[in-house]
Amino acid sequence: MTKVPDIDARGTQHCETTALGVLLRHEGIDLTEPMLFGLGSGLSFIYWDSKNMGFPFLGGRVKPFELTRNLATGLGLELLVQETASPRRAWENVAAALAAGHPVGLQLDSHHLDYFGSKVHFGGHIVAMYGYDDHDAYLVDTDQQGGAVSTSLTGLARARAARGPMTAKHRSFTLTAPKTAPNNLPSPQGRIVAAITACADAFLSPPIANLGHRGIEKAGKLVPTWLQRTDNPQRDLPRAALLMEQAGTGGALFRNLYRDFLAECTQLLDSGHLRTGHRLYAEAATLWTEVAALVTEAGEAGDAQRLVRAGTVLGDLSRMERAAMQALSCLGQ
Repeated sequence: MTKVPDIDARGTQHCETTALGVLLRHEGIDLTEPMLFGLGSGLSFIYWDSKNMGFPFLGGRVKPFELTRNLATGLGLELLVQETASPRRAWENVAAALAAGHPVGLQLDSHHLDYFGSKVHFGGHIVAMYGYDDHDAYLVDTDQQGGAVSTSLTGLARARAARGPMTAKHRSFTLTAPKTAPNNLPSPQGRIVAAITACADAFLSPPIANLGHRGIEKAGKLVPTWLQRTDNPQRDLPRAALLMEQAGTGGALFRNLYRDFLAECTQLLDSGHLRTGHRLYAEAATLWTEVAALVTEAGEAGDAQRLVRAGTVLGDLSRMERAAMQALSCLGQ
């Protein structure tokens, strides 16, 4: 058996920040989950639909692994990323890091993990791995999935080898703090303004209409048509709402995290712009929960009017989040 000692295997709400928390605490850096999410400029929005998709997807965050790259850059950490098409080389990369005493982040398809509750393909799932024996890998996942968990080595290999939307080629990664850490690390206070303004600028000026505040506005126009997109609304609409709320794809979870990040920031920085952003995101989070409830009810009852109401709330959310990000973009001025 190989295990990295002294792992703090706290599961939190979101997979990528859960894994980052494990890796950073092992380096002596203990930040809250909202602070990890915010310093990684994690908040975003995407309305994603294509011909090969059974049903549209709402995403509430930046694409998988972008948060990790942002956080490593902002905190001055060494991020070592390894990718390969070879399953054998992929395993060697992980085993070598564990043998050297480093927990490892893995990006994989959650469908193949033995412990995973919902068997939905999601190639952007991220876990922390801290050990293995002849049969099983020892991982840390979200609270919802059990925190400290294990899965068979064969299941792990399938999850890492999966191909499809948002997958990466057996991606594994480690984070290392500078030798002088933690005293020589940039303070979170020193990185807050840069992280918030970068997030706000991307949200306010998206390159395509499916992203940012424009994406929420587009969702508001398209969600009322969702009954026409499915021959099984009792299945597809509640599932979309469940993903929004429980998996956080396009629902309240990431808005709650960003609200709590901004609340922490108001304790560190005295800024009216910051307080405005915090107040508006607190309001937005409750409205996202309302949207998910309306989508669920619409699917269960086949009621198009509830989707119309959900679309109206999404229009309000687009304007509200735009106003929040406009205030936050002024932080650096």
